[in-house]
Amino acid sequence: MQDRKRSSKGGASLKIVSVYNNFFKNNMFMKMLLIFSLISIVTIITLSYIIFLSVSDSTIRRELAIQKAAMEHVDRYMHQQYESVQNMVRDMHQNEALSANITYLLNHSYAEYAQHMTNGYYANRDDYSAEVLKHFQNIIDRNSDIHQLMLYSAEKQSLLMFNQYKQFRKLDANVARSYIPDVMAMEMPNISAPNYWIRKAINLWDPELYAIRVPINNTQTLRNMGQFLIFFDSKGIGSALDNYERNLKGDIVVLSAKGTVLFDSSGMYYGKKYPYVEAADSLFDQTDMDAMKKEQNMYVNRFVSADQGYVVIGTVPVREMAESYAGIRNTIISISFISLLFAVLVPAFFIINFAKRTRRIIRFTQKVKYGNLSARIDDAREDELGQISHSFNDMLDELNLYIERVYKAEIRQKETELVALQARINPHFLYNTLEVIRMRAISQGARDVGEMIYSLSVLFKSLVQQKPNYTLKDEMEACRLYLELFRIRYKDIFIYTIQIDNKYYEHPVVKLSLQPIIENYVVHGMRTECSDNRLSIKVEESGDILQIEVCDNGKGIEPSRLTEIQEELERAEESGQMFGLRSVHSRLKYLYGPQFGITVESTLGEGTMIRVRFPYQYDS
Repeated sequence: MQDRKRSSKGGASLKIVSVYNNFFKNNMFMKMLLIFSLISIVTIITLSYIIFLSVSDSTIRRELAIQKAAMEHVDRYMHQQYESVQNMVRDMHQNEALSANITYLLNHSYAEYAQHMTNGYYANRDDYSAEVLKHFQNIIDRNSDIHQLMLYSAEKQSLLMFNQYKQFRKLDANVARSYIPDVMAMEMPNISAPNYWIRKAINLWDPELYAIRVPINNTQTLRNMGQFLIFFDSKGIGSALDNYERNLKGDIVVLSAKGTVLFDSSGMYYGKKYPYVEAADSLFDQTDMDAMKKEQNMYVNRFVSADQGYVVIGTVPVREMAESYAGIRNTIISISFISLLFAVLVPAFFIINFAKRTRRIIRFTQKVKYGNLSARIDDAREDELGQISHSFNDMLDELNLYIERVYKAEIRQKETELVALQARINPHFLYNTLEVIRMRAISQGARDVGEMIYSLSVLFKSLVQQKPNYTLKDEMEACRLYLELFRIRYKDIFIYTIQIDNKYYEHPVVKLSLQPIIENYVVHGMRTECSDNRLSIKVEESGDILQIEVCDNGKGIEPSRLTEIQEELERAEESGQMFGLRSVHSRLKYLYGPQFGITVESTLGEGTMIRVRFPYQYDS
């Protein structure tokens, strides 16, 4: 089983390598298309992602700004309710008769209060606002969000209740019966959840309530007489969100300082612990609208009212927020996909077209390579490939014309010259003839003539023979044989020396690169009237140049003639003069570069020195 898996993996890798070799390794256009496609894909995806991030962030901020505005509206509503309770207490204090009646009601039983009102009715016959129960009934009529209105007497420890159904009830709440006195004595936030003991006393367990409590003081002594407590229906807070119902995302929750849910726009967390934010932390750590935070896959906003003791919290699930920009996301994806298609397919069309035209040019060059000079590229376009095609066609036209006019004529001329040369010279016949003459000279006692003929025969043989690798040793041997001819001829007046290290013997040189220089000396420089004619050949290394100096003490060259020789050596076209020196200089420059060749120095009456420079090739 493992062997099968290995073989399948090996087969897959071989297929990948095969695809790479066939379509990418030697295919420049496929590489260009792949690289361009990758750059386009990465660029478009990156830009699309950046645009998506920008748009989504803008959408999130817009939705959260709407939510913040709704939270501020809820906060203003809560403040308005608190201010309305403050105004109720203020109205009680400003109406002296009402304040006196409330004080009497707090400190006496309801029966005593009724008797008090009956006895004093004549003084307030037309003033119904002084009647406490009537006043509370008017308050409830004006504010439909009030669920329960209560007065607590600190002296009598009694609780007076007036509910939304305009029912009045007085409850004894002394320490022996309940914890309400302790509750009323505690410092509490102005806005909070209804206290458990008060709920129990009045048997009110509806969780969708919040309480606002304001102390009642004696206007004369400023001593606290009790508490004014109102339970509001939490659903009334929702009316503050009516203007945001269509555009609002997520939920808005109001928490008390202890974390009790005072209002929940979703209605899910009444009577439960709110799971996303700790109200206590928000009250103590934040003092104003906090920046948006992302907690537990929720976008969370806080609006803290530390003075009143509550926190307004706005939450939007990430999933719900994502739905608000889902349409934009889909649009960006669609546009990106279309852009990718255009960015890949359109260049692919042009690149494939260029590839086809390039392959036609390659096939055409292969035809020309194999000798089909009549082939032509059919491409009428004027772009770069079209220009290359036109240039190839023009080049072939010129080449065919050149072949017809020049090359074929030169071939015919060379063939004629070769036939003539072969007819004139037969090296084997010439060697045998020279050998017969040499033996004849020796038999007649002319040994010096025999030596000269032998040297000439060997020299001629070395010049005629074609060697694949012609070395400096071969050239020096040819020079030695040539000089030996003239040493025998002028044996009393001419000597020569050759200085060369054995390490230079195998250095490759151009054939006949020294012999024409020596011949030039014998023909033009030797002084036959003198007995001290001397020629020296010295080989030395100078950096990356192999330099050969040929020095003589012959006639020398006049300065004007020396200038003509130097100009003739550097002339572009051959004038027919100085064939030997010019041929050596031109061949060396052509083969090795302009820094190589020969230089001529001469002093009239003292001699001439010619330097020949070759590139020195070190043994590896």
